[in-house]
Order: sequence, then structure tokens, then C-alpha cells
Amino acid sequence: GRRKCSQHLHPSEPRASPTKTRTHQETKSICPDDETAPETSQSNKDFSHPVYKEIALANGHINRMSKDELRVKLSELKLDTRGVKDVMKKRLKNHYKKQKLLQSAAEGGPTDTYYDYICVVDFEATCEEDNPSDFLHEIIEFPMVLINTHTLQIVDTFQAYVKPEVNPQLSDFCVKLTGITQETVDGADPFPDVLHRVVEWLQERELGTKYKYAMLTDGAWDMSKFLNIQCRISRIRYPQFAKKWINIRKSYCNFYKTKLSTMLEKLGMKYEGRPHCGLDDSHNIARIAVRMLQDGCQLRVNERMHGGQLLSVPSSAPVEGAPPPRNPGNRE
Repeated sequence: GRRKCSQHLHPSEPRASPTKTRTHQETKSICPDDETAPETSQSNKDFSHPVYKEIALANGHINRMSKDELRVKLSELKLDTRGVKDVMKKRLKNHYKKQKLLQSAAEGGPTDTYYDYICVVDFEATCEEDNPSDFLHEIIEFPMVLINTHTLQIVDTFQAYVKPEVNPQLSDFCVKLTGITQETVDGADPFPDVLHRVVEWLQERELGTKYKYAMLTDGAWDMSKFLNIQCRISRIRYPQFAKKWINIRKSYCNFYKTKLSTMLEKLGMKYEGRPHCGLDDSHNIARIAVRMLQDGCQLRVNERMHGGQLLSVPSSAPVEGAPPPRNPGNRE
């Protein structure tokens, strides 16, 4: 129930207020203009390979196409024809890029798939209509949606409600916004117990042991604010497996080279479910992630927490998966 400035997900509803409205400076950092590294960037990539010259030539041709020409071409290739012109251009470019790289891989050239799974998280937290600046947001819903990056399918979900301890009484605004009732949170487990179940769920799916995975959120707030505050309230350490994540807003802006207004709308998709239900929000974010993967985006960890501070992970950093999930110890 935090008010996330969720226009990127739910275009039709009025803009939700204070806790997630952003300053101009914050918005700039979501879509940095200085991301000039190639989308496939990894420190070990060799861009002198002749396949990249062929890709560049195809890209030049696509850049000169009109919206109608793009739609016809996508249709011929049996690709999705929805979305704005920038999205269609990117989809077509990546189709050709994928074809060339697959061809090149068959001949022993470069390829790219890193994570086996991506785990989408979108918390709901306590809030009031006009949150005081010192308001302690407590997580009241912990949802996760798991994407298999090889099949590009949503394969599993997890959802648990959480009993808040600092403000156990939900505001009417919070109930209305999230649809989470007082009765639901009263009957829920406290956060440390829920986190224990989350860790078990991730372990059962052999994430971090057998399979490489990364966490994904819509914006930086879920981890840097809500989880951070919640761990302090619950007097537990911040979990290692959530210290790095993919901020899909940044990935979206850098990939489609288009300003973020409504991700779903620009991709020609509609929101499914109830806005501000954490599981429905996570499911819709997962749909966007799947579409981006289909369009050829290599989703990579781009943010991390270090010493309680939110930091960017440069695109040139070596790619690594999240560590095996463990239950964090108590704070000293």
C-alpha cells in the first residue's frame, strides 16, 4: 500500500500521491542519458567480430523505415506489431540481431543468455493519504513472480501478507488503495517469518545453487526504501540475495531509448488485474519483462544496496547472479 507513482503501469487511473512522486532530479536518474554502452555490453564481449558489422547495417536500414513499413515487416516475420514506432524499430532490430547471433553461434561466435530465472518483486506497504516525512512504511504484502528466461514464460508465483508492528492499524486510504483489509493483516505472520518462507520458496526452486537468477523491481523503492526500512523495524540484517536487482524502469528507458510514460501502453498492452495489488502489479511487471526479453533486451542487474545506500551498477560491470538465498541474522 505504498503509493507508488504507478502511472507507468496503470495509465487510466489518477496519479497516486506523495510517497512515490519523484523530483526532476530523481526522474533524470531513472533514464540516464549517458548510457552509451551497447545493450549487449559485457566486459568480455568482442565487438570487432564481423557479425556486429552486419547488425549495424541492418539497423541503419530499419532506422529509415516508416511506421507502416515497420508494421508490414513485423507482420511478415510473424512478430508482434503492437507498440509505438520506437518499440517496433527495436523489436525488428533485435529480431535480426538474434538471427545473426544465432547463425554466428552455430559457427562458434558470440551468444548471450545469463540468468536462468528472473524474480519480480513489488511490495505493498502501509501508507496514509498525506504521509508525514518520517512515516515508517511497513511491508504488508510480499509477492514474487518467477520468469524462466529460456522459455520466456511466467512459471511460478508466491504471495504472503505481513502483519505490521509499528502501525498495526491500516489507514482507510491504505485499505482502499491496496484492497488489503485489516482482518487480512491481523491474521498474517510478522515480517521475519514471511521472509523465512520467501527464502524457503527460493531455495526449493534451486535459485542461486543450480540456477542463476536475479531480482527485478519497478523502480528503486522496493528494495532501497521498503525492504531497507522493514529490516530495521524487524531488527534483522538486510538479506544478501536482495542487495542487487534489475530496475526495469532504467532497463526500459535505455533499451527502447524512449522516455518512460506508461510502459504497458507504449508496448501496446493493457494492465491485468487490480492496480496496487502487489501480486497483480508484479504479474504486469513480469509481462513487461517478458516482452522486453522477447524484443531482445538483455536484462541485467543495474542497481544495488551498499552500506544502506542506493548505488547504480554500471553496464560494464561483470554480470553475476544473486547469491543463494539465506535467512539474514539479527542486527547486533
